[in-house]
Amino acid sequence: MNILTLISKNPALANVSSLLARVGLATLFILTSFSKIQYFDTTAQYMAATGLPEFLLPLVIAFELLGGLLIVLGLLTQLTAIAFAAFSIVSALLFHFQLDDQMQFLMFYKNIAMAGGFIALASHGAGKFSIDHILLNRKQ
Repeated sequence: MNILTLISKNPALANVSSLLARVGLATLFILTSFSKIQYFDTTAQYMAATGLPEFLLPLVIAFELLGGLLIVLGLLTQLTAIAFAAFSIVSALLFHFQLDDQMQFLMFYKNIAMAGGFIALASHGAGKFSIDHILLNRKQ
């Protein structure tokens, strides 16, 4: 086995790494959805201060929670990953594009990095440990 293909040429490692990647990416959004619920008024005010209407907050919470669960379960993974990649980029531009502030600079590039992770997930799919895999193999 070549070190350059340590994971990709080993199906067991590839499937486990896909699951861990999905859980890692989705957990952030699931947890932040709970934080937005807990601090609903503060989050709504923050959104309003950036020019976004407060009525979008329940939709953002639902997207983060339900989308996160879809990613963890591996259901509609590619479509959901593309949506999260776009959401991450838009969030970076709307909320963190103050690159002269070190914390906002880090938050901006965190979102860009997450978008990259979601694009990789979208291109590779959920892997064997997913509902997508079960549904795709059932049809064949």
